[in-house]
This record gives sequence, structure tokens and C-alpha cells, in this order.
Amino acid sequence: MNKPPASLFVGVTGASGAPYAVRLVRALADAGCELTLCLSDAGVAVVAHELELGVTGRAEVTAAFLDAAKAQAHVYSPDDLTAPVASGSNFPDAAVVCPCSMSAVAHIALGTTRTLIHRAGDVALKEGRPLVLVPRETPLSEIHLARLLDARRAGAVIVAPMPGFYSLPRTLDDAIDFVAGKVLAALGFEQRLSPPWEGLHK
Repeated sequence: MNKPPASLFVGVTGASGAPYAVRLVRALADAGCELTLCLSDAGVAVVAHELELGVTGRAEVTAAFLDAAKAQAHVYSPDDLTAPVASGSNFPDAAVVCPCSMSAVAHIALGTTRTLIHRAGDVALKEGRPLVLVPRETPLSEIHLARLLDARRAGAVIVAPMPGFYSLPRTLDDAIDFVAGKVLAALGFEQRLSPPWEGLHK
């Protein structure tokens, strides 16, 4: 990628990891990106729980999520397969699914479509657009590993949310920033959320 994407699709599934999603969306908004957002049905429930939003319902949770991220986005429901991002003729510059359930990984890797998030992943791959998947599951079965390998071979970048400790994180936010920074870097952004490794200094 020669330059960071100006427009992105962001899918949020029901895998654990909503704090990663809200931090990533905030950083993308700060970078001036035009965002398209879709929360899966399970994603709505997990986001409300993990971010302790105190609201229920798709519209309310999505609004609270965007408020927490200090961001604006074009919002679509997962069953809206007529959304602009469902077509390669009107697809954004890149796509990211964060967090990405292993079910979503499998659908994207196999080219099957049950939701707009799956379709967006499929379109990104067929159009040769950057696609970053942030899978959150442990332990990983052989099925999970096979589908992740399928997705990687098809062109997706897999950024597993594995916080590093060489930057000496002091808070949970520091660990979240590390992962969000890795996703930003994979998308082509010059990120400043987490310092790069500069070697051991005695």
C-alpha cells in the first residue's frame, strides 16, 4: 500500500475484544478516515457488555460505541446486503474486522456470505483491497488454524491481538494501544499508539 486508506469498512463481530475496536475506530477517525461501520448481532451484545455502555438495542449500542470512539460513520446492519460496500464498484479503500470471530474468519476464507461483514471481506479480497482480520479466540483448533491460513493465502492480513511487553505497558489501555497500533500499521498508517522496538539499552 503506497498510502494509508482514506476510507475504510470496519466490521465488529461477537468475538471478545470490543476495547480494541473502539480504540481502533477512534484512531481511524483521528486520521480523518471516512468510515463505514457494521456490528454483527452478537457484536452488539458483546460491545454493550465489554464497554459497559448501559444501553441495549442495535441503534443505541452503535450510537454509544461511536460516541465512545469520538467518531462518525456510515452505519449498516449486518443483514443489509444492498449496502454500498456490498459491491466492488463502491467499496472503500480497505476493510478491517476487529474483533473477528472464528465464524467470520471461516465465512470470509471460504467465500460464503451470511452477513454484510462476510460480504465486505469477500469483496475486499476479490477487488484486491487491503483486508485486516483481528481474530480473538483461544485455544485455536485445527479448524481455526486452517481457516486463518486460507484467509491469509487469499490475501488477508492476520493481526492476532497479542499484546507485546517490550514497551513496558503500565495500564490495560497501553496493552490495547499496542494491538490497535499493530492494526493501524498493517493498514498502512504511521501509528503512534505504541512505541517501536528500539533494542535493549543497558
